[in-house]
Amino acid sequence: MSPRILRTWCGAAALLLSVACGDSGDDDTRADAGTNTPDGSVPTPDAGAPDSGTPEEDGGTSTSPDGGPSGGPDATVPGAVTLPFPTLQHLTVEWAFTGDANANGTVTVRFRPAGSSTWRKALPLRRIPAGSNEGFSWAQRHSGSIFGLQPATQYELELTLADPDGGGAVRTATATTRAVPAPMANAPVKAVTPATFASVAASAQPGDLLELGSGTYTGFDWSRSGTEGKPIVLRGTSGTVINGPVNLFNQNHVHFDRLTINGRLRFNGTKNFSLTRSTINATSANGGDAVVTFLRAENAYIADNVVTGITPWAESSLGVNGNNQGEGICVTGPGHVIQNNRVTGFRDGISFMEDDAAVDQYSIDVLDNDLIGNADDGVEADFCAHNCRIVGNRLTNNFIALSSQPSLGGPTYFVRNAVYNAVHIAFKLYRGSSGDVLLHNTVVKHGDGFGITATTPVARLHARNNLFIGGPGGTFNGYSSGSAQGSVLHLPSLTTANADLDHDGYGSTSGTFNANWGGTRITSLNDLRANTTEKHAVQVDLGVFAATVAYPASPMTLYAAPDLRPRAGSTVENAGTPLDNITDGYSGSAPDLGALEVGAPIPTYGPRP
Repeated sequence: MSPRILRTWCGAAALLLSVACGDSGDDDTRADAGTNTPDGSVPTPDAGAPDSGTPEEDGGTSTSPDGGPSGGPDATVPGAVTLPFPTLQHLTVEWAFTGDANANGTVTVRFRPAGSSTWRKALPLRRIPAGSNEGFSWAQRHSGSIFGLQPATQYELELTLADPDGGGAVRTATATTRAVPAPMANAPVKAVTPATFASVAASAQPGDLLELGSGTYTGFDWSRSGTEGKPIVLRGTSGTVINGPVNLFNQNHVHFDRLTINGRLRFNGTKNFSLTRSTINATSANGGDAVVTFLRAENAYIADNVVTGITPWAESSLGVNGNNQGEGICVTGPGHVIQNNRVTGFRDGISFMEDDAAVDQYSIDVLDNDLIGNADDGVEADFCAHNCRIVGNRLTNNFIALSSQPSLGGPTYFVRNAVYNAVHIAFKLYRGSSGDVLLHNTVVKHGDGFGITATTPVARLHARNNLFIGGPGGTFNGYSSGSAQGSVLHLPSLTTANADLDHDGYGSTSGTFNANWGGTRITSLNDLRANTTEKHAVQVDLGVFAATVAYPASPMTLYAAPDLRPRAGSTVENAGTPLDNITDGYSGSAPDLGALEVGAPIPTYGPRP
């Protein structure tokens, strides 16, 4: 990324901050020319953040494992359970605690739709020790997510805390996922033309549906809000085109649908904004940005859009000092859902704010997007406080596929993402990233299959059932893709004392097996199994795929996205380990490695029909 000016609002005064972002060259400047000045405080993650009215706990029981008294510094003292900012398909679960000095407390979770008699297991919560990084701090807690839920559904949760030193507890809670945004039933439809737009917009009321007729509209500032269940909807028709920037500052319950916008759409400070089935074409104005909020917003739903930038796929475009510009979709604040978009030709395809501009970046979903030809990061999930879920995306021809620079304690989840031709690295876990969780990702790239070249520690990394394939490396615009033979794994700054990686597949088209595990050189699969946590790792090659998948030997080619489904009978079939709420419904004796199961349909990446 290029140098970026980040603006922190303090009352009516704006402080311009020059921010240096560290290892990968992700130093950026993002200027915001907005005129609104909300509360200028920049809280640490979760400090005083609202929780959408979700109940904290229901007064469930708390006991020691043997039913007797508990105590001492090694015993857990359970605190409040919170479920902040449910999204359409996921729930965030946080359980505060004190004590547990020897760090052996665990929390298991099960859940069910309200009224159902059948419980399902979720992943255990991650134990997050207290910490600080890059000016942010967080308290110790157990934290995690429940995946793959149905929208607008109430769920019952049962959490069981176990600590052999005492303080075990059982808590129950309920939470309701958000509904897919929709117009009010029987919404009054108001016909709009370019000539009447200003007058109709000025009188819009909650529940109104403004149908924009064919024609060219100029950019505008939108200043009307809807209410819960009665959003104001602006819906385009064939031939509706808006030329110029569109701004929504501090609004609520506004939906844009089926619009074509040539310019930037900015929704600073807005809650419950929806952008669906639209085409956004960035221009050189406003830094090449497309869909952005530079100030804290809540619960945006950005889905099924085609978002196109102005950065070409060329070697000169790559990296921090490359000739690149523009954020495709950029958010800060909690509860956002960015789903099934196609984002092409930006510096970063989908991104979060960084450093002092990052506010309450948690409970954010980035799901099923198609990210192509972005010259820095495909998905930049930087400064995630916890429970950001980067799930099911396809990333083809991006300089860096997935960024977590840094994760602020975690968990930051990367699950079932399919990566092809990440030029530099697939996962950028830089600036002291802590608490990243990598599950069932597939990576085929030039150079090192799984390489992290940061000099800062990569802490508390957890990985299961991933598939990494690389090959001979090279240098592109000054950045290395990996070693000459292509290391299968290159993690020299891994904090091995708290790393937990296993059941992953590694390979290089060179046929060699070279790895660096926290500074220790590894030269064979047996060596990896014997000297690391990867006790069940397997060695793989491009023959594990059912279709022919070519090695991306010329990374500056705009390759078509290949079919990365595994082949029946290959090394990766049944080589994974079951993961509650992640691998439910797998076929065979065990889950397959990578983003897809043998014989499964290819997911819908990008806009849905």
